Amino acid sequence: MSGWIAIAGLGPGDEALVTPEVTDVLGQATDVIGYIPYVARVAPREGLNLHPTDNRVELDRALHALQLAADGARVVVVSSGDPGVFAMASAVFEALENHPEYQDTDIRVLPGITAMLAAAAHAGAPLGHDFCAINLSDNLKPWDMVEHRLRMAARGDFAMAFYNPRSKSRPHQFERTLEILLEECGPDRLIIFARAVSTKDEVIRTVHLGEATPDMADMRTVVLVGNSATKRIGRYVYTPRSAT
Repeated sequence: MSGWIAIAGLGPGDEALVTPEVTDVLGQATDVIGYIPYVARVAPREGLNLHPTDNRVELDRALHALQLAADGARVVVVSSGDPGVFAMASAVFEALENHPEYQDTDIRVLPGITAMLAAAAHAGAPLGHDFCAINLSDNLKPWDMVEHRLRMAARGDFAMAFYNPRSKSRPHQFERTLEILLEECGPDRLIIFARAVSTKDEVIRTVHLGEATPDMADMRTVVLVGNSATKRIGRYVYTPRSAT
């Protein structure tokens, strides 16, 4: 019996935001592979092998999935949010490129609701016009590249979504991010800090850039920055589609 790989997004946290497609494929799986807290979201059952691994071993994890599928396993590689957004889909295809002996593997990518979209929905519609997403972690790219992309996105007047804004090992980088945004956008631009979106711990806070401080973000926070036309209407924030 031939195996397969499904790369699945578990959404931002609330089980109601896991798609029926992902729920169905998890029911067919013989093996689930992923980062420890994401595998922990999958209910154990008889016949299901769980393979939780630590962070920063994405390619090892992906190769393991290819090896299991080659042996006939039905493998689900899980990510939070959407697997194609700073997550495991890219890692699996990179492993496939590095190991062409597995190129005939049946691989499917199953989309999920990513944190920036859940956060935007709970805030209103801050990503209602052109926007971009930037991962602020420099684990896989140099910080100079992060800074360059921040400036170009701000100068292009994009709304922006930031993933992995601030960790214990990188506390200074989000401070630098705010400095760049102030230089390029000015103090009146709206910025949204959405922490633990769709969970019982959710907190969404909107301030102006001039009021933002680095400690408003951590690794459970997605940060959304409006463009020059983004406005606050009561408790909602939206970006008009007619913005230029």
